[in-house]
Amino acid sequence: MKVEISISPDITEPYAVIHSNAITKQVENAIKALQSQDNVFTVNDNERIIILKPEEIFMVRVENTQVIIYSKNKHFTTKKRLYEVSQTLGSGFMQISKSAIVNLKQIDCVEPTFKGMMQLILKNGNKEYISRKYLPAFKKYLGL
Repeated sequence: MKVEISISPDITEPYAVIHSNAITKQVENAIKALQSQDNVFTVNDNERIIILKPEEIFMVRVENTQVIIYSKNKHFTTKKRLYEVSQTLGSGFMQISKSAIVNLKQIDCVEPTFKGMMQLILKNGNKEYISRKYLPAFKKYLGL
């Protein structure tokens, strides 16, 4: 995507104009990135609504049809579906199984397990298996 920036003292508030022949996935991603403010994520802690930054989220996992958000020491719930959480959190996160997304910056180590699977250990001690379907993309991320 070609990017052009124009600086002018006459402009009081920044704005963006996108020129395209169609709405593509790349254009949609640019729009989302431009519209997002500080990229915060809201979660539920019983009756309270907590605001988390993406870097505070270690893992998102579906457990018994409920989406659970894991931070360093606590876990929270959200009413969003896993794919919606993934879209909101963006590129620093990767889906590693049908029911889990991890923050790539919070991975402590990866261990091989039975039948060609691998297990992630996060910096907060949580563990999650990488399913074979998502393993090639994860290995590519690691450069293997």
